[in-house]
Amino acid sequence: MAAGNDLMEAVNAQFLAGCGASPKNNITVIFLLGFHDMDRFNVFLFILLLIVYCVTICGNSLIIKLVCISKNLHSPMYFFLTQLSVADILLTTDISPFMLDIVLHQGAFISFQGCITQLYFFIFIEGFECFILTMMSYDRYLAICSPLYYVTIMNHMLCIKLVVASWLLGCLVAIILIHGITQLHFCRSNIIDHFFCDYYPLMDLSCSDVSMRLIEAILMCILAIILPFVVIVISYVCIVLTIIRISTSSGRQKSFSTCSSHLTVVSIFYGTLIATYILPKEGQMKIFSKTLSLLYTVLTPLLNPFIYSLRNEDIKKALRKVTYN
Repeated sequence: MAAGNDLMEAVNAQFLAGCGASPKNNITVIFLLGFHDMDRFNVFLFILLLIVYCVTICGNSLIIKLVCISKNLHSPMYFFLTQLSVADILLTTDISPFMLDIVLHQGAFISFQGCITQLYFFIFIEGFECFILTMMSYDRYLAICSPLYYVTIMNHMLCIKLVVASWLLGCLVAIILIHGITQLHFCRSNIIDHFFCDYYPLMDLSCSDVSMRLIEAILMCILAIILPFVVIVISYVCIVLTIIRISTSSGRQKSFSTCSSHLTVVSIFYGTLIATYILPKEGQMKIFSKTLSLLYTVLTPLLNPFIYSLRNEDIKKALRKVTYN
């Protein structure tokens, strides 16, 4: 712990020397502490995170390949799944490479512009995932609650429109939040106790009045997190009520199995995402908060392809076909 304090003091001294200790100077570089409380395990953590990163890229790439080459997977549900896999690859590539550098060197510098860029893609991709998971719940709602109209409503053109809308909404949320944070004046310590440039830790470095930025963040959270989550909950309430009315147990089991993978992914994603931004960040809770952030930025992209492949007969059938051919 003393070593971590010495490191923070050294970085602060370097920052003040570089800007002439003047509060009017902007921050040009930011130092990310990462997991400075786990210095003794940095080599083990580096190897573990490197393996997770490689497996995440391979697993999600495999899902995309299977859906592209397997005709039995050419359906709206799997089209949305490929978009989720693309987002997972982009998210883990945005976070993991620099995080590996932080872990290996027990902290690392990043330019202010680089920090803003990383934050932009993080918000963009996380926003998209919130919206695409909502589109997937709508797809499951139509398939189970309105099976006779499913093929007519959920056609190829609608799928493309829903995906494009999800990407555009994610981009819009990111642009609004990034535009707001770049209007702030930064002149405090350049140390962020995190493993990537997150919104609130970066905003804590500002000397400006951040009240408007907080209001923007709340509004964007309502748009990108709360509303999609409410839509998903409503969709699954309707799905459960429909499944309950099915007369045979085999019919109920078959209907539920078509959405169990998505429900698992939603539970993990939203559970960690909401917990991260609700729990307090002071004291030892900050370590827990970083652990939760690690779950939805690194672990969730790793688990998604396994959840869908292990719990989905169509994916397993396509995988066996590709493997044996």
